[in-house]
Amino acid sequence: MTAVRDPSIRRSVALFRAFMKEQDDPARAYSLLARDAADQVERITPLKDRLVVDVGGGGGWFTEEFRSRGAEAYLFDCDAGEMAAGSDVRTGAVVADGYLLPLADGVADVAFSSNVLEHVADPETFLSELIRVTKPGGLLYVAFTNWLSPWGGHEQAPWHYLGADRARRRYTRRAGRDPKHTLGENLFPIHIGPTLKAVRARDDVEVVAARSRYWPFLAEAVVRVPGVREFATWNLLLILRRCP
Repeated sequence: MTAVRDPSIRRSVALFRAFMKEQDDPARAYSLLARDAADQVERITPLKDRLVVDVGGGGGWFTEEFRSRGAEAYLFDCDAGEMAAGSDVRTGAVVADGYLLPLADGVADVAFSSNVLEHVADPETFLSELIRVTKPGGLLYVAFTNWLSPWGGHEQAPWHYLGADRARRRYTRRAGRDPKHTLGENLFPIHIGPTLKAVRARDDVEVVAARSRYWPFLAEAVVRVPGVREFATWNLLLILRRCP
C-alpha cells in the first residue's frame, strides 16, 4: 500500500465547518469538498487531459472542479433533480444508473464516487461497475459514510444509534417534515470491515490507500483497528488502482 500524506488540522476544521453549513450553503460546502478531493487525486495522478467519470456526483461540483484542472470530466447520476439543483454542469451530464453505466470497458483514467456507496442497495455491484469502466493502471476514488459513523444517519444522526425508525420519527417531529433519507430505500447500513474485505479479495484492483477521509492524523491507522474503525473513521476513503 502506498503511503498517502496526512492532511493538516486546518484543512479538517475548514471541511467540518463547511459540512455543518451544507444545508444552508451547499455551494460553499461542495465546492470546498470538490477542491479537496481533486487535490487528493492529483497527489497520485495528474488530472490534465485525463478522462474522469464522476458517478453519483449530483449537482456536479466535483465534475466542475475536475474540468477546471484540465480534465475531460463527465457526470453520471440517476437523479435529474439533484443534477439540476447544483452547479451549472450541462455538457457531459448524463442521467444514468450507476449499476449500468453507458460506457465501454476501460475508458476512464479516473473513476470518482463521493458519498454514494451508502445510498446504493448493492455496493459490490456498484464498485464492480466503477472498476469495469476504469482503464488498466487507472485510479478509483471511492468515499462513503459508514452506518456506525456519528454521521451515518445523515440528517438524522446521531439518533440512528437508537434505531432508524426512532431517528426518523424524531426528525419528522422536530423538523415538521420527513427526512430526505430512509433506511432501506435511499440509505443503507454499509460497514468498513466487510467493504475492505470484499475489495481486498478482488484480483482486478489493488488498494493504494484506505483511510479516514477527514482525519488530520492517524488517518490510516484508525482504519486498521476492527470495531473501532466502524465508529471512529467517520468517512472511509478508498483509493484503488485498476490492475492490468
